[in-house]
Amino acid sequence: MTRTFVIGRRVLLQLVHDRRFSIVSIFGPLIIIYFLKIYMDTLPPTFPVGRYIMAFAAFIVFFLSFLLCAIVLVQERTSGTMERVFISGYRRAELIGGYVLGYLGLITLQVVVVTLTVLLLFDLGYDAETVGLLIVVNWQLAIVSVMLGIFVSTFTQHERHIFPFIPLIILPAFFLSGMLVAVEHLPGWAQILSWLSPLRYANDAIQEIILPNGNSGVILLNMAILLLYGVILLLIASRTLKDTM
Repeated sequence: MTRTFVIGRRVLLQLVHDRRFSIVSIFGPLIIIYFLKIYMDTLPPTFPVGRYIMAFAAFIVFFLSFLLCAIVLVQERTSGTMERVFISGYRRAELIGGYVLGYLGLITLQVVVVTLTVLLLFDLGYDAETVGLLIVVNWQLAIVSVMLGIFVSTFTQHERHIFPFIPLIILPAFFLSGMLVAVEHLPGWAQILSWLSPLRYANDAIQEIILPNGNSGVILLNMAILLLYGVILLLIASRTLKDTM
């Protein structure tokens, strides 16, 4: 366990010292949210902004966490850093656990900043409990995204190889999540595939959270599924990393 914390500390310090990475991670989502605000202001006053904007905020965190994590991990592999870590006697579980710990601080800050910015910019008057639940769900989704980035990075040899996974994984997950169109309105085969999208569970939880009398059972169920999703991806990433090293 100590070795895991050592790797986590190294990753965190590396992220802190990489100013460009930190700026993109924190200010990138804010720029996107600002343009969403401009777009939403053109819609009729009766348009349910909260129904969509909180889901879009979750997707922004999901997308950027996946992309930035996967790129950094590929850079670590191509630079030989991972190889040196393995030579030093670190196990794969310790390596992956360390990277997850290292990213926790960054994604927590990113989730809090994005969620609070959306609430303030769109003047969504949710109470403290609702805001807390929204942050927790977005945080869980960000962790799943980091796990997915670790998993995908094991199949790539260069940073540019990450980008084909966006139309193959990220965009389908978004379209099948129910964020744009309710899952019930999709074709039957698409409804079945939607169960594989972590964004669906995050969106289902978010929609219940923002309702005045949301079903707490549904919220807890979807949060539990997100947790299970992250654990499964962690186990799969451990196996695929073993095969690629």
